[in-house]
Order: sequence, then C-alpha cells, then structure tokens
Amino acid sequence: MKNFIILISSFLFISCSINTKIVDKPIIFDDERELLTLEYMQERYGIEKKSSIIEPKMIVLHWTSIPTLQKTFEAFEQSKISSHRPDVKNASALNVSSQFVVDQDGTIYRLMPETTMARHVIGLNHCAIGIENVGGTKDKPLTKAQLKSNMKLVKYLASKYNIEYLIGHYEYTNFVGHELWLEKDASYRTKKTDPGKDFLENVKMGTKKLNFKTTPPIKVSNN
Repeated sequence: MKNFIILISSFLFISCSINTKIVDKPIIFDDERELLTLEYMQERYGIEKKSSIIEPKMIVLHWTSIPTLQKTFEAFEQSKISSHRPDVKNASALNVSSQFVVDQDGTIYRLMPETTMARHVIGLNHCAIGIENVGGTKDKPLTKAQLKSNMKLVKYLASKYNIEYLIGHYEYTNFVGHELWLEKDASYRTKKTDPGKDFLENVKMGTKKLNFKTTPPIKVSNN
C-alpha cells in the first residue's frame, strides 16, 4: 500500500440521508498504522484479514478526559501509542483512536474512515464505531451541545450501517462471552466510567426510535 499521511486540513461534509454536519480532520493512517491494525486483529481477535475494514454492529460512546480538541487530536494522531499509556501499550503498539470526536461546542469531527478499525474498546473494536467526546472531567463536563450532536451522529450512522447496539464505554465488559466479543486474553481489561451514565441514557432516550438491542447484563461469576 502506498505510504501517505492524510493532511490535517478540514472541510465540511453534509450527509445526504441525515442532515448532520461532519468536519473531516484525519489522523495519520499510513502503512505502519494499517499493519499495526491488522496485527491487532490477528493477535487480539484471531482475525486474519488483508484490510482493516470492519462491519459495524455497534456504536460506543466515550469521553476523552482531555480538556481540548487539539490535545485530543494529538493523543490519537500518531500510529504508535505513547509510552505514557502502559495500561494498554503492553497489549499492542497500535495507538488508541476513534472514528469520531465531538468537541465541547458540539462540532463533530471525523478522524478516520467510518469502517476502518480504531482501537477504542477492548474486545469489540472489530465491530464498533467509536464516538469520543472532549472533556468529561469535573472541570470540563460534557455539554448539552455534545449531547445533541451525539444523538444526531448516532442517527446518521444507524442510517448507513446495520447497528445493533448503542453502548457506553463502561458497558463493554457486559459483552464478555457474547458472540461479538473476541478478546482472547482474559486478563486484558481496563475499568471505564465514560461517558457517564446520565449522558449515555440521554443519548439512548433521544435515539430510542432506532430500536437498538438492549445491552446484555454483566455476567457475575459464582466462583
């Protein structure tokens, strides 16, 4: 595959099916990132493919805990993960990322192609589109503008793909043992609270007409 670094310059894209304004702000997706993505698929999921294209079945909502769009972009931009993330670096050198990020003012940015695999949720990256939201801390809580944009973006994605589930990042372990769950390492888990229960429930309420499947209950071990 020809090496390239997608330019950071942005332009507006308006969906024909859902009137959702999306600004393209691509992160680097070169040969190195493609190779690392394919290696991740094989090593973590046992999937051998020639491309990093996925068939989306779910949307996962996140918050960044990073206060600005620029710093969020910088965190995702490079192909390899920073040494400051030992919690996930040991599992793969592939950098974390997400297909979308929503800024505090509600502006939706597309960081990479919608059906290219991003590393944003353990066990489910192979079938999940990620939506990151800038902020999420006490000093920088998520906003009403972000809530409205998440609803619009979920509706847009559901109009294009066969989306079955809409979940919050903190719900990902509910899928352990589910047919969509593919992570092979039973010890590879990180505790998540994003995007917050209230935010997630509000997005679910605002998109209830899409009739997504209910997130499975978490399995409790009897051991």
